[in-house]
Amino acid sequence: MTRVVVTDHVFGGVEHEAAVARRFNAEFAELQCRSEEDTVTAVTGANVVFVNFAPITARVLRAMAPGATVIRYGIGYDNVDVVAARQLGISVANVPDYGTDTVADHSVASLLALLRKLTAYDRRVREDGWCAPRDLGSLPGFSSTTVGLVDLGRIGLAVCERLRPFGFHVIAHDPYASPVLAAEHGVRLTGLAELLAESHAISLHAPLTPGTKHLLDERAFSRIRRGAVVVNTSRGGLIDHDALVNAIESGQVSAAALDVFDGEPLASDSRLRALPQVLLTPHTAFFSDSSLAALQRLAAEEAARALAKQPLRCPIS
Repeated sequence: MTRVVVTDHVFGGVEHEAAVARRFNAEFAELQCRSEEDTVTAVTGANVVFVNFAPITARVLRAMAPGATVIRYGIGYDNVDVVAARQLGISVANVPDYGTDTVADHSVASLLALLRKLTAYDRRVREDGWCAPRDLGSLPGFSSTTVGLVDLGRIGLAVCERLRPFGFHVIAHDPYASPVLAAEHGVRLTGLAELLAESHAISLHAPLTPGTKHLLDERAFSRIRRGAVVVNTSRGGLIDHDALVNAIESGQVSAAALDVFDGEPLASDSRLRALPQVLLTPHTAFFSDSSLAALQRLAAEEAARALAKQPLRCPIS
């Protein structure tokens, strides 16, 4: 019998996914897997697997039905062994366009809060009663502020459009970006070293790959414009956490807003938790009522294509 499985999710329900299973007379299972062992058991014999954060390793993939399809809720798919899937003849798809606006909104809200030092002023008022505006140092106007975007894909471009009305100068590092498209959005493409040196604020939107793991490490932070702020709503592994802590403690980085972490939930003993200059959110940049509805609907539509043996809309492998 055809089998559809949701390995894990952070939604209120899985009505779209269950409806697809009913449509194809498939057995349906909804779980909350965390370990590889739990996931292997959950997906055994499955034809379609929806996955959020559960580990989809080679062992997990081998437990699925021949020719199965894995659908990753969201953009990133670093928890899926795509190489093993390709070798096993298992298709992998993601949903890259469900929450572009929501993630861009969160990124820009975080960036604006840091640049205007909202959290720092709030803390000073609460702890000391009051302060003079100049007590927290220089505060450049937005028209004289450079924002550097690392990756100029869907979300990077959406961030750029939100920044435009504020008058920021926007630069970007993306080896795969179209110079013509960048120019149309008023963005100057640069190398990473130049972006680090010039930017008052850096916003990360790159995927996590072997080449981008710890893109911001000790060496990168040593080259960053002193006093810059960093926003990460993409993948936690893009930043070496220890290197970031050291950069903040030395004043090389003045503040950071992190929505994603290299290991989630963020460890209780993480040094990041002790830094008042770091704004922490629990991997929530994607979250809004509209984005979740779109995510599940688009994922379910992809499952329907897989079950009907039709070409996938967003195949990874």
